[in-house]
Amino acid sequence: MSHDHDDRPGLNAAQAEAALNPPPGRVGGDLVTETLQGLGAATVFGVSGRPAPGLSGALRRSALAYVELGAENNAAFAADAYGRITGEVAVLLLTAGPGALAALPALQEAAAASAPVLAVCAQVPAAGLGGRRHGHPRELRDQQASFREVVKSVHPVRTASQIPSAIAAAWESALTAPHGPVWVEIPEDVLRAETVLPPVSALDATPRELYPRPELTLVAADLLARAARPAIIAGGGVVRADATGKLRALAERIAAPVATTYGGKGAFPWEHPLSLRSWPGDPRVTELLEAADVLLVVGSGLGALSSGGHTFAPRGRVVQIEADAGKLESNHPALGIHSDAREALDALLDAVEPREDATAADRVRTTLEAAPDPAAAAQGPGPDARVLAAVRAALPDTAPSFWDLTPLTTRAWSAFDARRPNTMHSAQGAGGPGYALPSATGAAFADPTTPVLAVTGEDDAPHTAAELTTARRYGLPVTWLIVDGDGDGDRGDGGDGDHEDRDGGPDALRPDLVALAESLGVPALRSTPASLATDLTTALRAPGPSVIVLRAR
Repeated sequence: MSHDHDDRPGLNAAQAEAALNPPPGRVGGDLVTETLQGLGAATVFGVSGRPAPGLSGALRRSALAYVELGAENNAAFAADAYGRITGEVAVLLLTAGPGALAALPALQEAAAASAPVLAVCAQVPAAGLGGRRHGHPRELRDQQASFREVVKSVHPVRTASQIPSAIAAAWESALTAPHGPVWVEIPEDVLRAETVLPPVSALDATPRELYPRPELTLVAADLLARAARPAIIAGGGVVRADATGKLRALAERIAAPVATTYGGKGAFPWEHPLSLRSWPGDPRVTELLEAADVLLVVGSGLGALSSGGHTFAPRGRVVQIEADAGKLESNHPALGIHSDAREALDALLDAVEPREDATAADRVRTTLEAAPDPAAAAQGPGPDARVLAAVRAALPDTAPSFWDLTPLTTRAWSAFDARRPNTMHSAQGAGGPGYALPSATGAAFADPTTPVLAVTGEDDAPHTAAELTTARRYGLPVTWLIVDGDGDGDRGDGGDGDHEDRDGGPDALRPDLVALAESLGVPALRSTPASLATDLTTALRAPGPSVIVLRAR
């Protein structure tokens, strides 16, 4: 069999010389860093101090920037955010055993959000693998098993020559729709051992495109064009696929109202005449969606959080576009289209006939006018509505925000206008505390020129307060808003709003977070709902990190 040309990458003169005469002193860890650089990585995340054995010297010899956080879980949250903001693979370096296990909650969060995180984890020496228990430090019987059901793919390495191919395969997997975290495991002795293999140069890890099947596109286009009351639910897959423009074009072409899930905030303009805003929430919006004769669901599996706890019951025909095949028809019978959202919407735009409906915008307006304000409905016209309004007023449209799970966050899911896609993120997957601040740190590394906001409840703040030292050390533009009482305006104490506990109760045990921040060299102040917009605006414009502790009433 002959070929007219050869697309295989070649070597330049310097690379050829290095291949024939490898520089001395290289170890398996150098193959890791060389592969990562060859694939395009510039920044890697890990913990303070020594990374995995064999990687310290390799990192110093490389051009990679090693970002050090205080704990493995925080480093993984930072990598997750870096991957979300850039859309590129975020590299995470982990040690074996407890260090790896500590990152599991953050990797679960990355999996839920389809964030492309590549975790390179050390393993005990190869002699201790395969069930042979030699009692090595950090030894687990089957380390891979702890991650196999969390990450998208697992890539074990047992020899130095396997390192470049395993990392390239993991890189491709992380970026192939649906994006997600991947796992590369390398024994410590392989990372430390000297190698005579030539420096890694030419690599190809191009992600596979996921296109819709044309016959399914044709059926979906016909259903939408002939529908009397079409509607659209847009999930996070639209944002991750950078398909918001195509979503808007399709909605306008078929005159279909659009609601976004909480993970899809920003996928459709909040003030658009066809926008039903964030959903689920108000029963009137739910009824409009359930009554649609054709419901297009793009980039969502309509899981518990995106369906009112699985109470959503569409009565018409459902067309579902989803890159994760396991989510197709997982909750509702549908015409399931396994595809990246961008490619599927592009194909629908080519196939669907325009549909005229002068009443669509009127139905949306009537529905929203009848629906109460989500924040006010949750509590009445209390402080949390003012808090959300102040955050929205102070936060630049392009600035990302990261929210721990608090009552304020659950209201923000419905009531907060993200204004831009990929700017509001919260811990919807693992749901554990301590997500916001380390994630904001990772986002700041993705774009150090844009301020980043982290929002945390007072009770959860001590979980990650140590990462203020990371933000200060690197001079990151991270503002940490700590909401006393979680922004609910009611601490449940039945008192008069004075949280001081003269009898030494729970409030007396809370640390003084302003003093703590100042002790770490980070500017901090106490704010109120009335002054929050001004205080936040000032903090977000200032260089470096800052802390605002909000007394919610």
